[in-house]
Amino acid sequence: MTKVDRFTSPTIAGVRFVAQRGLLRPLVWRLVKVTVHGTDELTGLDAPFIVVANHSSHLDAPLIIGGLPRRLSRFLAAGAAADYFFDVRWRKWLTTLFFNAFAIERNSEGKRSGSSRALLERKVPLLIFPEGGRSKTGVIGRFKPGAAALSIATRVPCLPIALVGANLAMPRGVNWPKRGRLPVAIVFGSPMSPATGETADEFSGRLTDEVRRLHASVDPASRPVHAQKGTT
Repeated sequence: MTKVDRFTSPTIAGVRFVAQRGLLRPLVWRLVKVTVHGTDELTGLDAPFIVVANHSSHLDAPLIIGGLPRRLSRFLAAGAAADYFFDVRWRKWLTTLFFNAFAIERNSEGKRSGSSRALLERKVPLLIFPEGGRSKTGVIGRFKPGAAALSIATRVPCLPIALVGANLAMPRGVNWPKRGRLPVAIVFGSPMSPATGETADEFSGRLTDEVRRLHASVDPASRPVHAQKGTT
């Protein structure tokens, strides 16, 4: 019997669609006030690609998956910390169901890079938080070069995304968003590819700068600070 590939199976993707769009997205959108900016930047983007975003809250992955068009999120696989999300059976099951998750070793970068590359080669887009963990203050730290190195090795573009206000709506250390539907923004940037001869550290630096720029383009109330193409 042929083994089903959970990352690319249309049947499993259908079940995940029900979980994501029928349960997770409505819940998150009811708990926080979400606005989405820069959707026209996604025109022409096809799998595979690597989503890189700032990380400060457990809301981050649900926001990205819920904010992306279905055609881009259908097979999106989110990198999840192996030492937290894959250490308990029930948590591993839920993470796999809702986020099509694959394990990332936070303290030994590159240990599982082979699995990430294999997914991209099967045209599975990836979601990676290159800071390596949630920010305690909401300030965006410099990205680790793993995602950039993966992009260089596979010639797959990176899609920068900034999440604004998620750290205020659901800070690190709490298990539920604050009351009052605090504003949160998802800001999509243009897909980025490494320049000829660019190192992983250099490309990672450019990705960091772009996510910081996108983050600064929207204020905490989710209003554009400057006129931005594609704001909705």
